[in-house]
Amino acid sequence: MSAAAPSPATPTSPTAGSAPASDRVNLADITPPIALGPLDGRYRAAVAPLVDHLSEAALNRARIHVEVEWLVTLCNGVDGVATPVVPGAPALTDEEVAYLRAIPATFGAAEIAELAEIERETVHDVKAVEYFIKRRIARAPEVLGATSLPAASELVHFACTSEDINNLSYALMVQGAVRDVWLPAATALADQIAAMAHEHAAVPMLSRTHGQPATPTTMGKELAVLAHRLRRQLRRIAGAEFLGKLNGATGTYGAHVVAVPGVDWPAVSRAFVEGLGLTWNSLTTQIESHDWQAEVYADVARFNRILHNLATDVWTYISLGFFTQIPVAGATGSSTMPHKVNPIRFENAEANLEISCSLLDTLAATLVTSRLQRDLTDSTTQRNVGPAFGHSLLAIDNVRRGLKALAVNADLMAADLDANWEVLGEPIQSAMRAASVAGVPGMENPYERLKELTRGQRVDAARMREFVAGLGLPDDVAERLQALTPASYTGLAERLVGDHLA
Repeated sequence: MSAAAPSPATPTSPTAGSAPASDRVNLADITPPIALGPLDGRYRAAVAPLVDHLSEAALNRARIHVEVEWLVTLCNGVDGVATPVVPGAPALTDEEVAYLRAIPATFGAAEIAELAEIERETVHDVKAVEYFIKRRIARAPEVLGATSLPAASELVHFACTSEDINNLSYALMVQGAVRDVWLPAATALADQIAAMAHEHAAVPMLSRTHGQPATPTTMGKELAVLAHRLRRQLRRIAGAEFLGKLNGATGTYGAHVVAVPGVDWPAVSRAFVEGLGLTWNSLTTQIESHDWQAEVYADVARFNRILHNLATDVWTYISLGFFTQIPVAGATGSSTMPHKVNPIRFENAEANLEISCSLLDTLAATLVTSRLQRDLTDSTTQRNVGPAFGHSLLAIDNVRRGLKALAVNADLMAADLDANWEVLGEPIQSAMRAASVAGVPGMENPYERLKELTRGQRVDAARMREFVAGLGLPDDVAERLQALTPASYTGLAERLVGDHLA
């Protein structure tokens, strides 16, 4: 009689070799806090520059900035010459404007904690920002002495819905993240690939179409194609529009017109939005439509996918031996196989590009839809813009580091070419076709004759030259083909790199 099988562990049963949950240190209680995700933990250094643009703290700082600039506009007008938009609003002095603008500029750890405390009371993030600013305005006399700022306190968030502040804040945040962090990193990577393309423009390499030996190219030309594709996406992203609106709870300027009917509010809104460095969206519901975000995210995702293509191609070239990896002193390639130098940078990049694209695709799909005049699906969705860009930035960093550790194995590529003389079947049959058109006899069925010679079998240099010699081609054509080798059959590959890749 066999022994009874052990019963499955219950959720409260400790697994073998581990302490009961009640006896373990709760990692969530450790100070400073342990990051839940890798971007704020293991890979923090690579993505840290994005924190200044796409974190929750950056969002609140941007909200404060927008609220302050709106207050300044209401008091001093769109022309900046102290003509108030709201009658009776105090005209702010340069000193008072500087005081207000210092609120977002000095937004640091203490202010983040204070704002969080206010939000715990309001249970509303944008309202907490309004109260945070009003606290500073109330303290203005302590700093400035006699000041009219307290009289302007109720113009903070005047006629605004939360989305008026949020949409402008996100536009500024994404604009800053793209232009100041992501785009420079992506551009540097594309430039690095372009430099490699020029360096290796003349290094011949056997192509593989469908994984099979095919018309030779050069390593530089293949890298140039990828650099060219990446740069095209970068031009699109660099030219992206970042839209914003400020038009009230349903996009009608309803509160604005009732409160102050004599103002051209669309004109004020346009001047204000454009003054922030954004493109004005003239027709919206309560929310700015987010179409521009979908466009930017789609372009970044397309860049990611092209970069993914580069990562898989380079991985394959490493596998073929066309690239060798320069070992890092002290590094371990495998925990059990000491000879290995694994292409981990490119594998890491692949995974992070896939995660980034998944997030960017979801952002683009979700943000363009809102039920009727407003729903909140965009609110939590937009909070994931940071991870979407973070995984892309991490991938870019990995590819850049991986490329720096590569060396071209020209000797192996030359041997690979010399073992595949059958690829010259293409130029020989093409020369026969041209000769046939020119009236040279005996050039019938060139494709079929080369197919019979080369398909499914290896042909060496002697056999290929013997075949050419027996064709009866004109002397100049025969001489050109007899001199041709797989390594020299690269067409205009080198020239294309020089002519079309800056």
